[in-house]
Amino acid sequence: MSEGTTSQDAGLREQVRARYAQAAAAVTAGARNANLLIEDSCCGPAASSCCGTTATTERSFGAGLYDDATTADLPIEAVEASLGCGNPTAVADLHEGERVLDLGSGCGIDVLLAARRVGPSGFAYGVDMTDEMLELARANAAKAEATNVEFVKGTIEDVPLPDGAVDVVISNCVINLSTDKPAVLAEMFRVLAPGGRIGVSDVVAEDRLTPEQRAERGSYVGCIAGALSKSEYLDGLAAVGFTDASVEFTHEAADGMHAAIARATKPAG
Repeated sequence: MSEGTTSQDAGLREQVRARYAQAAAAVTAGARNANLLIEDSCCGPAASSCCGTTATTERSFGAGLYDDATTADLPIEAVEASLGCGNPTAVADLHEGERVLDLGSGCGIDVLLAARRVGPSGFAYGVDMTDEMLELARANAAKAEATNVEFVKGTIEDVPLPDGAVDVVISNCVINLSTDKPAVLAEMFRVLAPGGRIGVSDVVAEDRLTPEQRAERGSYVGCIAGALSKSEYLDGLAAVGFTDASVEFTHEAADGMHAAIARATKPAG
């Protein structure tokens, strides 16, 4: 256990890892409605789901947040195992030749979409802590014949990339799952080159809700109990050095809880 990590934190992280491993295994086994196996997951069938999907939805988890044109030519496993609450590649304004990092890359859908947008002169990294998801993501990249991608095992609190390695950081409904969000925000700032930016989809609480009220609305692995408030998010981004930060609510996940888009910039200086 690393310094500063409590047994409760380690237990929550293991719960998250186990749920995502279960999702990867279900999709690999051909269970297209894998959300039936992951009750109350981040984008599962529970009422508190950040995606608002249900067990009767034809496309599982966060797959419904991508239109057919966006996911055309992607492996079906990359689409069906999506667990996100948004489409960060649609808001990150990616450009040809840029280097992109996806925190908590899961099945790899956002990495593959980012790689397509930045083209052969760019590159897309994915970091994930779940072996089963990494295996699925690498298989998806091979099926997509994507050569400008790499999936690396690691945590979003301790990213295994050097300082200034990327131009853009994206993430899809993962930061809310971390038990050490200041470390995640600091790592995003560290790995960005000067002038770099973030475009993150996440679950965010209204400022009126206390941490106890957030916990009443859903579980930690369901993306609710661990979510930051809007002010906490903005303050956290500013504390590590980001500027021009914004948090925009997109749709309600539970009373006072929203899927949201967070953007910020690392100063060029």
